[in-house]
Amino acid sequence: MRDVTAGSESVLELLPLVFADPGEARARAEHVLGAGPSPLHASVAHQVLGIWQRDFGDLRIALRHLRRARDLAARADSADREADVLATLGVALVHAGRTRQGLASFERGVARGSGHTRARVLYRRAYVWWVLGRHREALEDVRRALPVLRQVADDIWTARALTLRATVHLAVGAVDRAVADFTAAERLWDTTGQEHDKADAVESRGLAAFRSGDIPAALRLLDEAEERYAKLGTPTYNLSIRRCEVLMAAGLAPEALAEADAAIALLDRMGGQSTRKAELLLAASWAARSAGDAHTAIARAAVAVRLFAAQRRTWWETHARLVLLEARVAAGRRSGRMVADAAAVAERLTSFGSPAAPQASLLAGRIALALGWTADAERHLAVAARSRHGGPPPARMTGWAAQALRARAAGSRRGVLEACRRGLDVLDDHRMTLGAPELRAHATAQGAELAALAQEVSLAQGSPRRLLEWSERWRATVLSAPPTRPPDDPVLLSGLTAYREIAARAEAARMEGRPVPALEREKRRLEREIRSRTRHMGGAATDAGDRFDVRRLLDRLGDARLVELAVVDGRVHVLLCGQGRVRRFAGGSLAEAVAEAEHVQAGLRRLAHPGAEARLPLVEAAGRRLQELLLAGAVPHLGSGQVVIVPPGTLHRVPWALLPALRERVLSVSPSAGSWLRARETAPPPDGRPVLVRGPGLATGGAEVPELADRYGTATVLEGDAAQVPRVLAELDGAGLAHLAAHGTFRADSPLFSALRMADGPLIVHDFERLARSPYRIILSSCDTARLAAVGADELLGVVTALLPLGTAGVVASSAPVNDAAVVPLMLALHKGLDAGLSLAEALRDARAALPGDAVHQATGWAFAAFGAA
Repeated sequence: MRDVTAGSESVLELLPLVFADPGEARARAEHVLGAGPSPLHASVAHQVLGIWQRDFGDLRIALRHLRRARDLAARADSADREADVLATLGVALVHAGRTRQGLASFERGVARGSGHTRARVLYRRAYVWWVLGRHREALEDVRRALPVLRQVADDIWTARALTLRATVHLAVGAVDRAVADFTAAERLWDTTGQEHDKADAVESRGLAAFRSGDIPAALRLLDEAEERYAKLGTPTYNLSIRRCEVLMAAGLAPEALAEADAAIALLDRMGGQSTRKAELLLAASWAARSAGDAHTAIARAAVAVRLFAAQRRTWWETHARLVLLEARVAAGRRSGRMVADAAAVAERLTSFGSPAAPQASLLAGRIALALGWTADAERHLAVAARSRHGGPPPARMTGWAAQALRARAAGSRRGVLEACRRGLDVLDDHRMTLGAPELRAHATAQGAELAALAQEVSLAQGSPRRLLEWSERWRATVLSAPPTRPPDDPVLLSGLTAYREIAARAEAARMEGRPVPALEREKRRLEREIRSRTRHMGGAATDAGDRFDVRRLLDRLGDARLVELAVVDGRVHVLLCGQGRVRRFAGGSLAEAVAEAEHVQAGLRRLAHPGAEARLPLVEAAGRRLQELLLAGAVPHLGSGQVVIVPPGTLHRVPWALLPALRERVLSVSPSAGSWLRARETAPPPDGRPVLVRGPGLATGGAEVPELADRYGTATVLEGDAAQVPRVLAELDGAGLAHLAAHGTFRADSPLFSALRMADGPLIVHDFERLARSPYRIILSSCDTARLAAVGADELLGVVTALLPLGTAGVVASSAPVNDAAVVPLMLALHKGLDAGLSLAEALRDARAALPGDAVHQATGWAFAAFGAA
């Protein structure tokens, strides 16, 4: 290490180094103090250590170093040195929640400093004003500092000032001004070696992308910033706060809550900044409220309010009060006092220029409506509704929600439907900027209220056709447009390969009874990396896909009947489509149906094993109860042709073939009527080549595959070492028929990592998304391959829903564990029907009928369903 005590200039170089290479700066500062420095040099070293502890360590230690640095600067009789330390101390005091002391330190710093030093002090006070939410004061101090910093060609501090001004602009919604300042700052950063500041610039650009409505770009930039910070070994509390905001906008509130809570725990262990803790608590409360956990949201928000109040951060405190009020309303609380409190919050947010002000007015209107205070509700909702014509998508969605509630209160059904349509159009545009199906699915949750309002009005109007249109308007929208194909990203491809290898090793270790925690940790790390890379994809579609057309559906049904189950206010409504019309029948309680479906699933799991025959009558009785709840009066009108069932996401695991009225029917299931229509109109590939795949570890060894190979003759057969994921994907692409005999694993926690086991590891949903065109027909003969996760408003994620938008018109899969031996005769009979020219649904009906009558075979037949229309 060179001698950094040789002169004042070399010691002063430590100050910019703490943001370029924090670890090296800390080491050099400690070396200086160990060499018996002068008061001036010791002041600089203590200031560097104080900055390091303030930003990356223990704030209490930071304050001790900075007070020592201040006293040493006074002993050195250097006014500018003292002013500089006073500014650094002021920032630390504010972050410690000692706002009055911090601002007093700045007052002394501004008075002691002159020229260039004073400009740097003003910049840091501007930063503190931003932390406190006092944006006018922040902009004023930056205005005073920038000309001086530019005049002396101080590129580093000029870039910092521009970055700060851009951040303040974002806080008040001036996105264009922010982008201009970020761009100018980044040009300056490129001329410096300030790696930490460069990482901060990337993070800031991520925030700007988010404010501009580009969530994939925001996630990509925040991930890049995190990688840069990791190389420097610095904590990323502010990054966590920003990522939470982006994740919530993408509908990933549980993930945001986990990130915020983890950051809070780390901050507490390190004794870090009180200001950051308050901000993280606010992010956590917001995420908990969005995730439907009102009690956690109340607890986090209440602490955040107290901290912000003690820190004199009114802007932040007001935002925390908004979340606290929303969480209390979600927990069922309503009172006149809460109307007044929400209105006061809205007024204060408006005075701050906060984009959240319409949200507070909407809340006040909601509470007033619930209390029957129509005049008050109208006043607050009218204010909130002004945001519907401008601003980012969330603000416009808030405005249209307010307008819909106004129209409902005024008795205008037409007005409700128009507001719902306009609001969902905004969300459609927003969804289509997202490339990852996962993000598109989760984002739909933001439109759930508008869709529900439109359904309520349609039901009240007594129009089954309109209720069908609105049920389709927000069901399985992810399947309504082609997905964005993942880019040929070498990092993503290598991550997928590494994931397969690690997952295969972990599975082998489990099978041998020796779980290896290190493998599981690496597997989770690779999952996070793959998930992050796929979320970076922007949307390629220019619209939200084909609009659902009832007339086209009725024309294409012919003699078939389509039964769509719409849920309004917790009750099932059966919409029977066929014979040129749509009829409605009242069903039962959704909650009862979901509970009954779970009982059936438990029964099927038991029946998959010999010796559980006594359960069969109980399962059949549950099937009868499900029929009463879900089909009710529609049963006599089902006709004699094919039946297509379109259930809501919460009922996707119902084994429909178990219902008495459907057992001997040609029966298929679809996530939406629109999805069935698209499958019905999908043309098969010209060559129609069959592909047969046999994965490892099946109890029967995939015994049906050799017989099927003899049946088809020209089929491509992949088994043993040939059944590796790259080869399997290559053969599946564009195939006419694919039969995959492979163990299936459903991941409820992360459905896009649901998998089929191949020779080299799992074939996951993310792999299927790389197909240019998935097989026209796919048969998945193993357990749980039809299990899906319900997310968003009414979306489903899993293997089946990944295949349908990629060109697959029909899938046969199981929604429950099945008996491997009983699957073999079912599959052979199914292919016999296909060979005779039947559809998947027709062939599956005949295959069930050909099975032996024992409980195991019956349960196996009920567990499988045909999806789509091929």
